[in-house]
Amino acid sequence: MQYKARILALMEGRDPVSVQRESARQLAHLVAGIATEKLRERPGQDKWSVVEILAHLADAEVGSTWRYRQMIEHDGIALTSFDQGLWQRLGQYSSRDPEESLQLFSLLRQTNLQLFDRLTPVEWQRHGVHAERGPMSVRDLAIQIAGHDLNHVEQVRTILAK
Repeated sequence: MQYKARILALMEGRDPVSVQRESARQLAHLVAGIATEKLRERPGQDKWSVVEILAHLADAEVGSTWRYRQMIEHDGIALTSFDQGLWQRLGQYSSRDPEESLQLFSLLRQTNLQLFDRLTPVEWQRHGVHAERGPMSVRDLAIQIAGHDLNHVEQVRTILAK
């Protein structure tokens, strides 16, 4: 719950759709012209590199894409959690091409933003029950994803500033 509180604090006073609209552009701007070798450098032994963060964001968008649609279609659906460490290992995040990860993230995000533009007020309130975070509406998930974006954009900014 500490994670959820931190993410929600990042979103205080912000519109989740506006935040999500800017994330891919901000990331692209941050990594533009940076050598892939530098993007692969980890800031610490147990810390992800920029390449790994970009791969994680792409995979997280895969997960949120599915969750949004499942909640809209099946109000009240059980939402399982996913093991990001397992996804990292299976996805070989450290060896992924940063441009491909950013492109995948951008394309999936654009698809979700188009979906948001068509949702009715009732559809924004459809919900699922997350295995770790409890009940959440489509809007709640959009807020959490936007906060997740802010967290990782700042991480990338910090890593590249060193």
